[in-house]
Amino acid sequence: MTDFWGNVFVDTAARYSVAILCMIVFLVIFELVTSYKNWEEIKRGNLSVAMATGGKIFGITNIFRYSIEHNDSLLQSMTWGAFGFLLLLIGYFIFEFLTPTYKIDKEIEDDNRAVGFISMVISVGLSFVIGSSIG
Repeated sequence: MTDFWGNVFVDTAARYSVAILCMIVFLVIFELVTSYKNWEEIKRGNLSVAMATGGKIFGITNIFRYSIEHNDSLLQSMTWGAFGFLLLLIGYFIFEFLTPTYKIDKEIEDDNRAVGFISMVISVGLSFVIGSSIG
């Protein structure tokens, strides 16, 4: 049985499956903390929501990329990936806090593409900072 789990194809499929599952869970969490419904807005053609959501997807998967690269076990990768997601989520709240003159969620929901773009870049940028410090 150790040969089965030691197989590079099995290991890759397991890490891929866990990363996809975690991404879905983390996107649901993001959906809960935003005032708009991501997928409904994207279906309506809201480019700002699409950019912000795309940034979150890239951010989450980039953190998992670093997590997988720097950890031997699947459990360690999941743990670091979840911790990285938590830091990404905190970054989202900091962005909201640092813009007290307007609500980020409201601007993105109203299709303010400048805010959607900045939100995307913040998620992508933070994912590199978070990922590079994963042990």
